[in-house]
Amino acid sequence: MNVLVTGANGFVGSTLVTRLAFDGTHRVRAAVRRKDYVPPPHVECITGDLSLDRDWVPNLEGIDSIVHLAARVHVSDNRSAEPIGEYRRVNVAGTAHLVRAAAMSGVRRFVYLSSIKVNGESGRFSEEDPARPGDPYAQSKYEAEVAVRQIAAERGLEFVIIRPPLVYGPGVRANFQMLMRAVASGVPLPFGAIENRRSLVGVDNLVDFIMTCLAHPAAANETFLVADGEDLSTPDLVRRLAQAMGRRARLFSVPESLLRLGAVLCGRADGADRLLGSLQADITKARTRMSWSPPLSVDEGLVRAATTP
Repeated sequence: MNVLVTGANGFVGSTLVTRLAFDGTHRVRAAVRRKDYVPPPHVECITGDLSLDRDWVPNLEGIDSIVHLAARVHVSDNRSAEPIGEYRRVNVAGTAHLVRAAAMSGVRRFVYLSSIKVNGESGRFSEEDPARPGDPYAQSKYEAEVAVRQIAAERGLEFVIIRPPLVYGPGVRANFQMLMRAVASGVPLPFGAIENRRSLVGVDNLVDFIMTCLAHPAAANETFLVADGEDLSTPDLVRRLAQAMGRRARLFSVPESLLRLGAVLCGRADGADRLLGSLQADITKARTRMSWSPPLSVDEGLVRAATTP
C-alpha cells in the first residue's frame, strides 16, 4: 500500500511513519510543513501547509490511502473576535480541500484523526453518543468530521474517523510531560482524594489502530473511539508513573472543590478539568468490529514514555 501521512513530523505522525516504513509492506510519503524534517530511510518527503491554494493532486499520484494527522491545536491569539476562525481555516477548510483532492486522485481510503473532545469534555462516551464539542478546537474537529463524511459520500471515497483521548508516549509534551516531571522530582501532589476515571491511549497503541484501519474492510466509513482499555484515576496515574520511573509516589489529599477553586483563581480551570474530571472512551466497537485489542498495557506504555528519550 502507498500511504501519505500528513503531520508526519508530529508526535503521532513520527511514530506512524517509522512503523509504516519499517513494516516492509508499505511505501510512505511524509507531508510536513518544515523543510528541515529528516524522514526515515526510504520515506519520500513533501513540504507545504494545508492552505486552500495548495495543489495536492501531484503529491497524491499513486497514493492508495491517506492518514490525515496535521491540524491546528493551538491559537496563540485567543483575544481575537472569533478565535475559532483559525481552527476552521486549517482543521475544517484545509481538511475538506485535501479530501476533495484525494477523491479526484483515486485515493481509496482517507483516515482522519479527530478527538474524543468532539463527544464532550466529561462523561463516558461511545460512537453512538451525540457530538457535544466544548471549545473551538473540538468544534473545528467535529466540523471537519462532517466535511469528511459528506465529501467522501459524494465522491465514493472510503473514510475512517478515529477519536482518541489524551495520547502519551516517548517524547510527549504539554500537560502530560509536566506531570511526569512533577512525579520524577518527588514533589508532593494534592490528588490523593480524587476519584475520577480517565481514558488514555499510548502512541504505540494508537499507531497500531491506525494501521489496522488502513487495511481492515470493516473500518470503511466508520467512526471509532480508541484507548488503552484501562481507565485510571489521577492518583492511580501518578502511582503508575512513579512505578514506571522507579520513583516513590508522593500524594496528599486536598478536597476537589478547593483544587478547582485554586485552579480558577490561577486561570487554569481547563487544566483542572483534565486532572480532576472524568472522560472515558468505550472501545467495544473497535474490539468487536475490528477484532482489535491494544497491544501494549498501560504500564508498558508508561514505561516507554518514562524511559525513552
